[in-house]
Amino acid sequence: MKEKEKMGTGRKILLIIITILLLMSAALYFGGVFYFSSHFLPNSTIDGIACSFITEKEAQNRISDGISAYVLAINEKNNGVEKITAKEAGLRYVADETVGELLKKQNRWLWFLSLGKSNALEMSASTTYDTESLRKAVESLNCFQEENVTAPEDARIEETDSGYEIVAETEGNQLNKEKTLQVITEAVENGKTEVYLEEEGCYEKPAVSENDATLKKQLEQLNQLTDVMITYDFEDREEVVDREVIRGWLKKDEENNYVLDKSKVAEYVNQLGYKYDTFGCTRTFETYDGRTVTVKGGDYGWAIDQERETAALMKAVESGETQVREPIYSYEGWSRTENDIGSTYVEIDLTNQRMVFYLNGDPVVDTEVVTGNPGMGWETPTGVYAVDAKKSPAVLTGEDYESPVTYWLPFAGNVGIHDAPWRTEFGGELYQTEGSHGCVNTPYDQAEIIYENLEIGAPVVVYQ
Repeated sequence: MKEKEKMGTGRKILLIIITILLLMSAALYFGGVFYFSSHFLPNSTIDGIACSFITEKEAQNRISDGISAYVLAINEKNNGVEKITAKEAGLRYVADETVGELLKKQNRWLWFLSLGKSNALEMSASTTYDTESLRKAVESLNCFQEENVTAPEDARIEETDSGYEIVAETEGNQLNKEKTLQVITEAVENGKTEVYLEEEGCYEKPAVSENDATLKKQLEQLNQLTDVMITYDFEDREEVVDREVIRGWLKKDEENNYVLDKSKVAEYVNQLGYKYDTFGCTRTFETYDGRTVTVKGGDYGWAIDQERETAALMKAVESGETQVREPIYSYEGWSRTENDIGSTYVEIDLTNQRMVFYLNGDPVVDTEVVTGNPGMGWETPTGVYAVDAKKSPAVLTGEDYESPVTYWLPFAGNVGIHDAPWRTEFGGELYQTEGSHGCVNTPYDQAEIIYENLEIGAPVVVYQ
């Protein structure tokens, strides 16, 4: 009986203890429910900021403090790192209902389940920043200071001692300011703590790389056009067209190819003509008796055919073949040396009425002559001429005469050297009163020697 009473008492005590524990648990549970209706659950974070056991207001303060401590790391080329702080950007937190909404959404009835696990919450924190302050902060970065900036350079073609070669592009470290500002602004707006400018494509890039197909093609064109030497042979002088000369003739066409500029080549050929052409030029001439006279005019000499030679020179350069060439002439003289009259020529001294014929430097004819009558306006024209033709026999005709001759060598239109069977005397002052219509009347035997030894194109020098 006593044992039954003891067992009943024990049960009562156990029930009391269980009841007390249940009451305490209920109190603790409902206390937690009540507490976490205004406080964040254990292990709660909002955008990485610890907010456990704090109220909405306290969470807002922590978020505000966190944003005030915000720093954006700006990673640049070559491991450079700079930063922009919240203060520099004018960044600050604007309190709104967002934190309160997070608090309301948390399950306070299961608060006890948060004791052993993380409760990471995310929100778009309402922030604002000063646009102008952020711009100034970006512009103040070291990477934007002129002394620290190396602009990119395109790959290019440069001339060397041996030709042309491609110089590789330079990447540089110049930033596109607007692009960089855009990337940094987006990072600040999204709360990023790090940004990589190179990955974001903020750096200016060279427009042309060393592997550019157009650049390689242009290099080939330049080396092909300039890797040639053309020597103009003027017998006792020469002109060389080489890379130094040709590079001044190059231009790009509409398709961006290097080609020869025809106008530049024509200018060069024109200068050749100016230097070497002798057709109709004034000459200094040494006479048979050692005098030096100046002779103007006439139709003898060399004249480069400007149009044809320009085309030929361009073709020669484009062929890439080193060569020696003579210009294409529209008029040709007797000798290509500086003294283009050479050693076979006729000279006529009008003042002394004397004619000398040199054959390969030897005076084979030295004779008196009768030239044009100046009193009648029939003076023999002065200048250096080329023998135009040879005819034997010939009949010379004019308005009031018809004269048969054996040897006829015209050199200035209807003016020429011929024998004069109607004359018995030559030289002296005869030309003043009995002069010809302009021709050079010559003793028969002397005219014969000249005719037999003088070729068409040979020079005839006539001077006072």
